[in-house]
Amino acid sequence: MATAAADVVGSKIEKIFNALDTDRDGHIDWSDFQRLIDGFTAEYRLNRNDRRTMALHASYAMFWQELVRHADADGDGRLSKDEYIAASRNAILDTSRFDAVNGLTHAQFDLIDIDGDNQISQSEFNKMSTLWGIAEPEMKESFQALDTDGDGHISRSELIRASREFFLSNDPSAPGSILFGRV
Repeated sequence: MATAAADVVGSKIEKIFNALDTDRDGHIDWSDFQRLIDGFTAEYRLNRNDRRTMALHASYAMFWQELVRHADADGDGRLSKDEYIAASRNAILDTSRFDAVNGLTHAQFDLIDIDGDNQISQSEFNKMSTLWGIAEPEMKESFQALDTDGDGHISRSELIRASREFFLSNDPSAPGSILFGRV
């Protein structure tokens, strides 16, 4: 008897849903993304006119529009967990209007790289991880997995690769699969 393969990608996207749904109403709407952006802005002590804040806001706004386009059939401006997972899959694969993986990753990298040296240190990674609700023991493990060349930093290309693996790979042992902690 054959068993169905685990839906690792769906589980990873569900983890993002749970982190975004900070008001715990069981739905994602724009206000959930705005709270995430506000959290980053406060944590990194940026104002709304900072280029990094504006890039992050623009990237999430584009992603939100793609999510709504792909799954908000009833037009209520919010997505249930199942709608969010389906919409995320579709928005990630459909790069015709917005390449969500690259757009969001570049915007987040620029924010996370506090000292502007074009690489993310363990402490910079930990700061970002805390905002996403990643448990402290997982932060070091995730960082080491994402630092694929072992140089003690995560480069922009390593983060982009990890983001692609997170959203596209059903392999739970792929480094990017633990970008936001273990599933």
